Amino acid sequence: MAYPNTRPRRMRRDAFSRALMRETDLNASDLILPVFVREGRDVAEPVPSMPGVERVSIDRLLRIAADAQQLGVPALALFPVTPPEAKSLDAREAWNADGLAQRAVRALKKDFPELGVITDVALDPFTTHGQDGLIDESGYVVNDPTVEALVKQAVSHAEAGADMVAPSDMMDGRIGAIRAALEAGGHVHTRILAYSAKYASAFYGPFRDAVGSAGNLGKGNKYTYQMDPANSDEALREIALDLDEGADMIMVKPAMPYLDVVRRAKERFGVPTFAYQVSGEYAMLKAAFQNGWLNERACVLEALTGIRRAGADAILTYFALDAARWLRENA
Repeated sequence: MAYPNTRPRRMRRDAFSRALMRETDLNASDLILPVFVREGRDVAEPVPSMPGVERVSIDRLLRIAADAQQLGVPALALFPVTPPEAKSLDAREAWNADGLAQRAVRALKKDFPELGVITDVALDPFTTHGQDGLIDESGYVVNDPTVEALVKQAVSHAEAGADMVAPSDMMDGRIGAIRAALEAGGHVHTRILAYSAKYASAFYGPFRDAVGSAGNLGKGNKYTYQMDPANSDEALREIALDLDEGADMIMVKPAMPYLDVVRRAKERFGVPTFAYQVSGEYAMLKAAFQNGWLNERACVLEALTGIRRAGADAILTYFALDAARWLRENA
């Protein structure tokens, strides 16, 4: 039908009709809050490159968990800040049963048993060189020995009570190896959120500052294992491999520059698909807000809605608590 019989603006005239035809919903239950955890007590240390984000001690983490639960945010994702003296070439602190991540998991599950706890399975916070895996004499990240270490790390998280382990390392074959170890250990309910399409992105800088791996990595890069930003067909192949190996959910990271990959993944596989609004996305938005160039509330909710519209079932975002508050006020 042609104009004037068809007038799309008719449905946009009033709030009630805009609501009736709205295609994408954004709710607090779609959000996951990443949290940086550090040693100490009653410590909240600001991350300079991520205004409003802090590295917190476990007791402060519990306060954040209480806020998340009250606001309807269903899960936290934990990222430990490892003290320099605990880092090593073999990353053995990663599977220490009394390590920072493991203690944080136990504390959260004790006080908030219904809150989902997701742990990062990767070695970069624990290596002296800042890479996500073990290296050979030339500095190359070796795949199979790294997978063996990741398996020990993932099992230690499951034993601590993690609901979901999230391998973010991009090693070949690690999902199958972790799934087999979890099953053998009786952790049949521990879910695997696979960072299946994790790109070698320039948007990770503030995160590396936050976890303390930037200085260790120096001028190094992660091009030999993280994905080339130019590729999307390759992402679908990586996702298929991880699903075949036993992944329960898949992740695309970062979110904003890779919404096409989110869409392709959701349409191709139809599995729970997560996206990570990473530290660089957060930092550049925060910079614009602090300069008065953009409206924070409106832009955050629009950005998150866009990620949902692309096909993400859940979003890891440092804005999770603020967004949940705003959504509650809008309800």
